[in-house]
Amino acid sequence: MDPTSIRYLALGDSFTIGTGTTPDKAFPALLAARWRTAGRTVELLNPAVNGYTTDDLITRELPHVPVFKPTLVTLLIGANDIVRGGSDDKRYRGQLRRIYTQLRDDGVPGSAVVGLPQPEWSRSPAASPYGTTEALLTRIAHFNAIAMDEAETAGARFIDLYPLMHRQAAAEMLATDGLHPNAEAHEEWARTLAEKLILVPPMPAMPVISVP
Repeated sequence: MDPTSIRYLALGDSFTIGTGTTPDKAFPALLAARWRTAGRTVELLNPAVNGYTTDDLITRELPHVPVFKPTLVTLLIGANDIVRGGSDDKRYRGQLRRIYTQLRDDGVPGSAVVGLPQPEWSRSPAASPYGTTEALLTRIAHFNAIAMDEAETAGARFIDLYPLMHRQAAAEMLATDGLHPNAEAHEEWARTLAEKLILVPPMPAMPVISVP
């Protein structure tokens, strides 16, 4: 295998598959395209599905790991655990630990995993059935803090896109469904990730990176 090639597995839910736009305009595809333009060989697998929870990711997405053998994994999951109301902070933390443990057991070192926050979707017009803006904002903040903490504990990288995502929410950079980020928002995520992820094999462990 070419040591400079990237086998990129994008784990997640609607925010990873690009619900509201199309998969080719979602951040994983845009990020892969940037790396290809820079001369890297990239194979992308994006098994994310709209509506997936951490349970779904564990049972339906993680089985791809030993087959695909990724050299890079992004992990963005948790919004649907909030939406369905079946996951408190403790359970969410436990689910993330299961995910990181399974990745490690399947041969993916923590340094090859990048944790990402879920976007700020509490203000989206379509979010109102799931709680008040204030209640959702608190839940999202708690889950994102847990996601950061568990990434660090697992030896993974965490790139905190939340400040950027918060600005996008304030600017109403939404798809026509009134809930998910639009293609422009995904492009901004991909651009920021490309700037932060300097992939020189073997990929070293990196600290938490906060986007101002």
